[in-house]
Amino acid sequence: MKRTSWTAALAALALGSGGLAAAAAPQTDAAASLANTAHLDFLLDHASPAPVGGHTTYRLAEEPELTFPWTYADARASGTFERIGGGSLDPATGHWSQGAYNADDVSRAAVVYLRHWQQTGSQASQEKAYELLRSLAYLQTSSGPDAGNVVLWIQPDGVLNPSAEPVELPDPSDSGPSYWLARTIWAFGEGYAAFASEDPEFAAFLQDRLGLAVDAVERQVLTRYGEYTVADGLRVPSWLIVDGADATAEAVLGLAAYVGAAPSDAAARDALRKLAEGVAAMGGDPDAWPYGAILPWAQSRSMWHAWGSQMPASLAAASTALGAPKLVAPAVVDSARFVPTLLTAGGADNGWMPTPTERVQIAYGVDSRLQSLLAVGAAAGRPAFDELAALTASWYFGANPAGSPMYDPATGVTYDGVAADGTINRNSGAESTIHGQLSMLALDAHAAVRDRAAGLTEVAARDGLKLVEAEAATSTTGTVRAPSQAWTGESLWSGSLLALDAGDTATFDLGPSDTPRLVEPVSWLPLGGTARSSWTASGRTVGALEHRAGAQGLTAVPGALLPLSLRRPVPAGASSVAVTASRGAVELDALLVRPEVSRLALTGDGLARAELLHSAAATPRRVAVDGPGTVRVYDDTGRLRAARDLTGRTTITLRPGDFAVVSAG
Repeated sequence: MKRTSWTAALAALALGSGGLAAAAAPQTDAAASLANTAHLDFLLDHASPAPVGGHTTYRLAEEPELTFPWTYADARASGTFERIGGGSLDPATGHWSQGAYNADDVSRAAVVYLRHWQQTGSQASQEKAYELLRSLAYLQTSSGPDAGNVVLWIQPDGVLNPSAEPVELPDPSDSGPSYWLARTIWAFGEGYAAFASEDPEFAAFLQDRLGLAVDAVERQVLTRYGEYTVADGLRVPSWLIVDGADATAEAVLGLAAYVGAAPSDAAARDALRKLAEGVAAMGGDPDAWPYGAILPWAQSRSMWHAWGSQMPASLAAASTALGAPKLVAPAVVDSARFVPTLLTAGGADNGWMPTPTERVQIAYGVDSRLQSLLAVGAAAGRPAFDELAALTASWYFGANPAGSPMYDPATGVTYDGVAADGTINRNSGAESTIHGQLSMLALDAHAAVRDRAAGLTEVAARDGLKLVEAEAATSTTGTVRAPSQAWTGESLWSGSLLALDAGDTATFDLGPSDTPRLVEPVSWLPLGGTARSSWTASGRTVGALEHRAGAQGLTAVPGALLPLSLRRPVPAGASSVAVTASRGAVELDALLVRPEVSRLALTGDGLARAELLHSAAATPRRVAVDGPGTVRVYDDTGRLRAARDLTGRTTITLRPGDFAVVSAG
């Protein structure tokens, strides 16, 4: 979509005039609504399954036709889309090697229609939510040893495919805990809350099925509640669904909605508390990689991904449902310390493993960040996070690597992703469509955030975390070679590695800078390693590192690929940093380089602009900002510290961890 047509589509949206001074109360302005379920409606199709033991649903005899969204929608040259399934198609049977429809998309599509119905009063969305929840219940195994678990794939003719190709884990897909079990809990929980007063009989059915799912989590996961293990020396909980805070968070969202509507259900309340505690235990140190983000997977301390990163949103929901404000504390750290780092680095990348290696950005990642910021802002009373939410959501409207809209409000199409080089994947499958709609519903419910986000359509400038590859050393006595395999089982080498034996040296070009920079060498840390390295810049020692990992625990391999922080910043004016392996063998992957104060500047039509500044310095810093507009300075927990109107260029003080937002237009 060209920007001119995007501007016309948003003509009804009025841009905010002074930033987002306070958290907006949820509301929907129909005249400016962005949500449009048309493309998701197009993805829906129907199947009438034959009777199968252990699989039934609400009123199946009376209403044998079930509703499912196709998994993918590939763009065609005519401007249309073709609905397709997962894997390869067998023309003889009409079956796909995975299936046509899957439980992950059924559950999340149900959440879209539930929220759309609740927010707009749409009877069509109420009916679609009802049908999708019935279909999801059919995919759930209702009896036998795997009762409560969920078959992931189903074919166009209604034949279940519990063992897909390529193989899913678990296989068969209803034989253990899974992401799709967690998402089923999400949908059933929100479904019960929505239908409890509207259709008590159907709500009672959903309550029973939610109980089956919770029972499955109890016997398969929560038997380990309170137990901890280690991941390369990091203490992690043992009672997360598939060891994932990401998967567990989506179950927590559903349980929080359900407990809010059925507070007397002690079993659900207990499961909610335990699962939320597990997610909270994955919170991180804001002064070390990944800068306060809640880690998504207990099996790796070297990975963060934007997709499915609703951990902060889930903790906000659980803290409210349980009346447990302590649960939201790690979510506040994630929002206030990590999100500014992420935004100034480039946005919601698919994967930092630990370097920003997978830089494709998709709606699932952007929506997860947006939902989390809005939820944590409301639960913790931090309007600052609405400001960050607007900057995050601007991705949909053009503030992304392509400089082009990723969402079309006229059709409800959300494109499947954008690469770091600006290439857009113009397919629009179920997942992207679903999370695009969840984002638009959230924005419609927060009009000030929506209006600000929609008005910011271009990235004007960005100066944040950057990657310098180790093999790009300008001089070295070491050896460049490929790792034995890029994927270690828990992390990903960004390219070749630089191997330094004792006494070897290397120098890396950081480029010019008039401000100090923080440098974090990313290296392989062997289990019990003894290697050491010494780092200098402008003839001054800036750090001495020990390259050693802690106990392996449940990770795939002994040792870890991790960034290590140098003790001092590289001083202003220094354009390079040098290393000497002082003992043992040092294997370097890359350097993460951050200015002490990172910046992101967004602009839009007319005078609309916003600038984010974030300090990672150890002491206060004076930084310049330009007017006209308003600047708000927030501390490292998102509390407002100072605000002032700007008429021209001036300076502000950022203390360690502070961030500031300049707004105009």
